[in-house]
Amino acid sequence: MSAAAAETADDALKRQAEAKKLEEILDKINYSDRYTDDNFEYRHVILPKQLLKYIPENFWDQRTGALRLLSDKEWRSLGIQQSLGWEHYEVHVPEPHVLLFRRAKDYVPPTQPAPRPKEARRK
Repeated sequence: MSAAAAETADDALKRQAEAKKLEEILDKINYSDRYTDDNFEYRHVILPKQLLKYIPENFWDQRTGALRLLSDKEWRSLGIQQSLGWEHYEVHVPEPHVLLFRRAKDYVPPTQPAPRPKEARRK
């Protein structure tokens, strides 16, 4: 086996090990129970501290050193899984691994459009 092939094999093993480690970290994301007030339903999500090193630099607020408010697409890209309608609405600077979410108390997810019936085949 050539040196280049051995290096490639080593790189592949390292990537597999890193992917497995990340998967184990993602399994440790903690979701609080939901709590409400008159207008909103809330929950917080606690990320394992080991996950913080995987978060892209542009997700951090350079001024505070904490996460900035993330869009739906951004927080989902971190491995957070929630039903539709949740908004990352607040950052608790002393604990950057805790994300605070809310959604309207009466939130109803959008319905899928009904499938159109297939046209009858013409002969």
